[in-house]
Amino acid sequence: MRKQKISVVIPCYNSEKMIETVVNQVLETIVERQEFDYEIILVNDGSADGTWQVIRRLANENPAIIAINFAQNFGQHSALMAAYRNLTGDIVLGLDDDGEHNPKEMFRLIDKLLEGYDYVCADYGTNQSKFRSIGTRLNNLMATVLIGKPKEVDFSSYYVMRRFVIDEIIRYQRPFPYVGGLLLRATKNIGTVPLERRKRLYGSSGYSLRKMLSLWINGFTAFSVKPLRLATGLGMLCAVIGFIWAAALVIKRLFFVDYVSGWASTMVCIVFFSGMIMMLLGIIGEYIGRIYISINNAPQYVIREMAGKEEDERED
Repeated sequence: MRKQKISVVIPCYNSEKMIETVVNQVLETIVERQEFDYEIILVNDGSADGTWQVIRRLANENPAIIAINFAQNFGQHSALMAAYRNLTGDIVLGLDDDGEHNPKEMFRLIDKLLEGYDYVCADYGTNQSKFRSIGTRLNNLMATVLIGKPKEVDFSSYYVMRRFVIDEIIRYQRPFPYVGGLLLRATKNIGTVPLERRKRLYGSSGYSLRKMLSLWINGFTAFSVKPLRLATGLGMLCAVIGFIWAAALVIKRLFFVDYVSGWASTMVCIVFFSGMIMMLLGIIGEYIGRIYISINNAPQYVIREMAGKEEDERED
């Protein structure tokens, strides 16, 4: 009977001093469960340090490790897409390169998946930094409201999923991938496992506020038209408010002869409605801009080189 194969996916960014420790912990954990075969796919997302040299060496030393080097930084979700297109496993396990996710707990996620779920992720609750906690909550709120994520599930970058979900995700060829949205297109049979987040092995997170905002924009513009519907609703609301206000001014002018319109209130109205119009035009422009970029066939990522297995054996 063929063993099931686990594909471990780790996006890497400026993790020269951490990634080897994480990979060794993954290997130590997997070999304890001999009923599974495994492979590890490491994607260097344009790191500025020696991350590529480290993961290339690991790939040359272990035939079960594949290293992929991007030509520049394309973002975590593009790195995931590259890894997904180069894996061969039945079960896909994703975790970060910073050591916050404990590889020794991976089989808690896998065992939960084998209960019948299609996707299982770690639930860290409030066990994370204040900044990251706010970002996670906003991201999950966006996913719930705009793309239909179950409220009881908070997405995490420590997860396992079945191969058929991956096969559906990699059908997406456009720029600006958002894995959470692609996942929810394939399944909503999702489970969670409460885990404790460990301390980062070295340095600080590479996820800045700018990158988080970019991720949220990717999510709602690529996988939902609800912001456009919201824009329509706000436009109608403003029109109604403007009509009522105009009617009130006419009534006051007819029945209160001494009534004098205030300059301040006029300026407030102009600023408010002008700001609202510009915001709504910005939302529409964001959609149009992404359509334009997609038409121009902007790539999700560009692979400079691979190690551990020939690229032409894995890439179509």
